[in-house]
Amino acid sequence: MLEYLYFPHDISTFGPQIDWLFELIFWIVLVVWTAVMITMVVFMIRYRARPGRKAEYIEGNSRLEIIWTTATAAILIVLAFMSRSTWADIKEHGPPGQVFYAVTGKQFNWEFTYPGPDGKLGTKDDIIVENELHVPVNKVVRVDLTSKDVIHSFYIPNMRLRQDAVPGRIIHVWFEATETGQYEIPCSQLCGFGHSGMKGNLTVESQEDFDKWLKDLYANPPAPPSATEGASPK
Repeated sequence: MLEYLYFPHDISTFGPQIDWLFELIFWIVLVVWTAVMITMVVFMIRYRARPGRKAEYIEGNSRLEIIWTTATAAILIVLAFMSRSTWADIKEHGPPGQVFYAVTGKQFNWEFTYPGPDGKLGTKDDIIVENELHVPVNKVVRVDLTSKDVIHSFYIPNMRLRQDAVPGRIIHVWFEATETGQYEIPCSQLCGFGHSGMKGNLTVESQEDFDKWLKDLYANPPAPPSATEGASPK
């Protein structure tokens, strides 16, 4: 239902779990909001100003305060337990990786490091490409995420994936795309004057197209980005 309202189309394996929790919270908030609005309107009409009527001071109702505080706490505890398994699946466990990248945020670009022909990250033949991430469909992608300067946030809305990139730390994230296509990778953390221009592109393609693109990349690797290179501030 959320996709019909405002959510981007989900293309990840764990997206349905996140959307289900979000939809549950959405309906709980909607019910509470509706009850509060109806109560406010009833009170506005019932206790409106009338000629000769004097306002009365109300000290409160301890029973009502205990009831709504307990109900709110109970809802939060239930939601926490219901979301625990989803959090563990995404943040703590996850399947073994099939494709590996390193992603570095910097003002104001994403640097994607691809393993070279040896298939290993952290070797001399690694290739760095700015703002262009290619992944094969239906493969588990594991990413080592970090930042060169300030805190950025690696955000792929269609993948329901958001993770801060922190200088000095390597954070492991994973995703698996289920559909081919082109998707955006904005930075969702205000990171400086050029934040609005920090946006990468995710291309999800078939294994055959991915292998062809990777072969072309090995044949014509781009020049390594300079330390001061970045998008023009906007």
